[in-house]
Amino acid sequence: MLRVIIELSPGGFDPLRRTIASMRISNLSELADVSDYLVEVMERQNPLTGSPPYSADCVVAAHDRRQPVWRLLERACREIAQADRVEL
Repeated sequence: MLRVIIELSPGGFDPLRRTIASMRISNLSELADVSDYLVEVMERQNPLTGSPPYSADCVVAAHDRRQPVWRLLERACREIAQADRVEL
């Protein structure tokens, strides 16, 4: 499983750092060379945009595991951007 944590450090000041979103990517294909992945995200409320907190999930299908991890993350981000959100 991969975990991606998005943190905001206002002005680069780490004592005010807070997690604003997270993503979990789990292999559904028992580590096959071409695998499917479950992507689950949670994002906190965003006062700047007025967005409520939400969760969402999707599947990245038929991903070649021999590619760099950044390719999987790129596909996961693209798929999750299209996924239905559930407000929390």
